[in-house]
Amino acid sequence: MDKVITLLRFIFHISVFFLIVISLYPGSLIGYFLYGDMARQPNLLNTPLGTSINHFIYYFYISLLGFCVYIKSKNFEKLVYVLFFLSITLEILQLIVPNRAFQLLDLITNFLGVLVAFFLIKIYLLFSKP
Repeated sequence: MDKVITLLRFIFHISVFFLIVISLYPGSLIGYFLYGDMARQPNLLNTPLGTSINHFIYYFYISLLGFCVYIKSKNFEKLVYVLFFLSITLEILQLIVPNRAFQLLDLITNFLGVLVAFFLIKIYLLFSKP
């Protein structure tokens, strides 16, 4: 079990690193690898929210993974604040990165991804107690 947790922690930390890189790179790395165009942002789902849904999905994924890995840690709830701070920091830094822009909707969907994952874990913990 310890090896699984260690692997999941590694994946979590690599995912956070990947999030930082794709958020601060001047252009869309994913768009470049998928379409050969750094100016094109991929849409995971075709919604009126545009690429902001990508933010929700990634922050939900990274939050759920982090919460599951650190569920028994005394710093479990601090992870929520760390993810909020990371979200705010990355969005604000996009103001100074070329070919990037701060978008309030992206910030809101980042927060929603973290909150939905947090409340799912809290509900799980509530119902899993003996």
